[in-house]
Amino acid sequence: MGVNVEDLYRRYGPMVLRRCRQMLVDEQQALDAMQDVFVRILRRQADLDDRACSSLLYRVATNVCLNRLRTRRRKPQEPASDLLLTQIASAGAEVDRAQARSLLGRVFGSEPESTATIAMLHLRDGLTLEETAEAVNMSVSGVRKRLRKLKAALSQIQEGV
Repeated sequence: MGVNVEDLYRRYGPMVLRRCRQMLVDEQQALDAMQDVFVRILRRQADLDDRACSSLLYRVATNVCLNRLRTRRRKPQEPASDLLLTQIASAGAEVDRAQARSLLGRVFGSEPESTATIAMLHLRDGLTLEETAEAVNMSVSGVRKRLRKLKAALSQIQEGV
């Protein structure tokens, strides 16, 4: 069938940009990520139909941003001034942030990437189980199972097992 990417950009561009801003915080990175989302859609234009475009774009934006965050974590490219601002902003919370990073690494380390997306959509963004399931192309029971597994992993870590 195919979709008109220009129409999607006009209609859903602001939603995609809001999502990218929310996840990446940095305005320029959010704008770049939004462009990446629509480039991906453009490449797959012929394979897509115009049903549930907002869900698809939201999911693609989330995945693009998660990939950028992973890359940023592996290869930080902050200029010295941005790095200094980050250090100042987090002064006094270094231990808490390090503990949080360590905890997240242990919880998500062996999980599929989609589990992080599910956690982000449901727990952080407040989507219902049904909305989350639709966004990640899974059943509600599959989403529920992943969330239960995450909670169990967190409980084990908190108990020191």
